[in-house]
Amino acid sequence: MTKYDDASWHYGGDFPEELPQKNSATHTGMFLNWCINHNLHSQELQEDHENEIESLKRREITGAEFVISVLDGKFSEDDLNDFGNAFAKDYYVDETDFAAQYSSFATDYINIFDSIAEESDFEYETFYHIEDTYENYDMMKQVIDHRFQEWKEYKNLN
Repeated sequence: MTKYDDASWHYGGDFPEELPQKNSATHTGMFLNWCINHNLHSQELQEDHENEIESLKRREITGAEFVISVLDGKFSEDDLNDFGNAFAKDYYVDETDFAAQYSSFATDYINIFDSIAEESDFEYETFYHIEDTYENYDMMKQVIDHRFQEWKEYKNLN
């Protein structure tokens, strides 16, 4: 089983002490939220966590909250269906052929929030200081939407 991300990989390292551990899953939560809203999650995840998925879709909880509380901070191939995994393996995983040609999720995540911060004459102290909000998710959603279209063209799926 491929594990794409684990919050403990982040808060176990140079994670800022002043931040809640939930911030270690903000980026993962945004990606998984997008996948769930595009029905790229697994049937097993749907069956096991239908209520939480509905809460996520209604924006009652954030993706990071979902990852921490439902998935114990872990995001793996078991959480996605085959199509979702194909996309994640090319885009969420760093250093793939797709990422080299277009971009990876992590690169897009950093670039979008750094550029937004720069416009406000602001700089994030770390990757983990990006706020877990639906306003930020909506910005990242647009980037993922665009990359998904590029990925489908890359894979000749259009």
